[in-house]
Amino acid sequence: MSIKNKIIYENESVQILTKISVDINIKTGEISFAIPDFGVTEKETLIEPAIWDVYKEDLINTGETWGIIKLGYRQPDDTVKPKIPGKIKLTGFKNFRPYTVDVEYFKEMRSNFETDEWIDILLGAIDYNADGYETKLQKLTMLTRLLPFVEKRINLIELAPKGTGKSYVFGHISKNGLLTDGGKVTRSKMFYDANRRKPGYICGPDYVAIDEVKLVNFGDENEMRSILQGYLEYGTFNSNGYNGESDAGVVFLGNIKEENMDEYGYMLGELPTLFQETALLDRIHGFVKGWDIPRMNDGLKLTGWALNSEYFCSILHELRNDMSYRAIVEKIVEVPEHADTRDTEAIKRLATAYLKLLFPNVRNEFDVDKMEFRDYCLTPAMKMRRIIKLQQGMIDSEYKNKDVPCLMVRE
Repeated sequence: MSIKNKIIYENESVQILTKISVDINIKTGEISFAIPDFGVTEKETLIEPAIWDVYKEDLINTGETWGIIKLGYRQPDDTVKPKIPGKIKLTGFKNFRPYTVDVEYFKEMRSNFETDEWIDILLGAIDYNADGYETKLQKLTMLTRLLPFVEKRINLIELAPKGTGKSYVFGHISKNGLLTDGGKVTRSKMFYDANRRKPGYICGPDYVAIDEVKLVNFGDENEMRSILQGYLEYGTFNSNGYNGESDAGVVFLGNIKEENMDEYGYMLGELPTLFQETALLDRIHGFVKGWDIPRMNDGLKLTGWALNSEYFCSILHELRNDMSYRAIVEKIVEVPEHADTRDTEAIKRLATAYLKLLFPNVRNEFDVDKMEFRDYCLTPAMKMRRIIKLQQGMIDSEYKNKDVPCLMVRE
């Protein structure tokens, strides 16, 4: 028997452990909720003001929140005008988090592990068996997918063979991210829906990953290109008079044929025309070579103990607000004169994310092992940006034979 039947027709109070998302109607101020796993939509629900005042601190969260939810029913009333419709109502909520998020403790614990050990721990935290990878490159490329989890407004494009886990990492590991399932990703869906007066995908999550980008319909591409370029650059947008801002990164995910897996060849030909212009590409910080990640197999499935994934992603979410890592990068990275500003910013942002992910225990520039920072943070960031530069050169001769600036670690 469905919970709707129990609540509406059996007049029962129902208690379930599930995910809930909350929506506030900008026009009316009414608060509703959705429970996707049970087919309960926002149109069928409400949260009364007195209940909202009690539980709003727990319910105001990015995306969906896990919790023990109590539900009841507000009976319809046809005797008044306007008529009051029946609604499933929230009567109680208890946040379900079987752990305490202590970021400082997490940082301190990193000091107990060698870098190779820490890499394996991180892979376990996203449900992968580190022993199933053949090379360190495979491991680090997989972890590169986590950069938008830990640093604000990181924009990436990843092309990979089928079956390498793109959708799983971006769609199932973190409750703070959003994975679109292809289809239409128009300006109104991505940024602001003027008809519904509702902010789009970009407002709220830590990142928006657009899956199957080769098949996505972006609607009016000129319109989308303009607003997307502005957002990727500044984190702000204007859509139909609505001024918005967000710190969500944008990740474009697509499959690639084996014969096109060549960073020195043109790899974007199968993508929508939106990506056939250097201005948009310039605002994407880095390219992830997904073919360096092995196809999912039984050896990569996690067995045994590991960090709780939700706990781990909560830590990454908290680290997004920590600006000390960027300050460290600014102090230890030397930028050559006349370096391209976008290239420099992209490399520094990616290197900062790597630093947070792999060396969260560093508190100042003196804690940093300069050689490890170069090998694990700065060099990979430059390589990711260089691929963007190479692709630009194949679209526009202005960028041909131009390399990224050679950022160095200060001695």
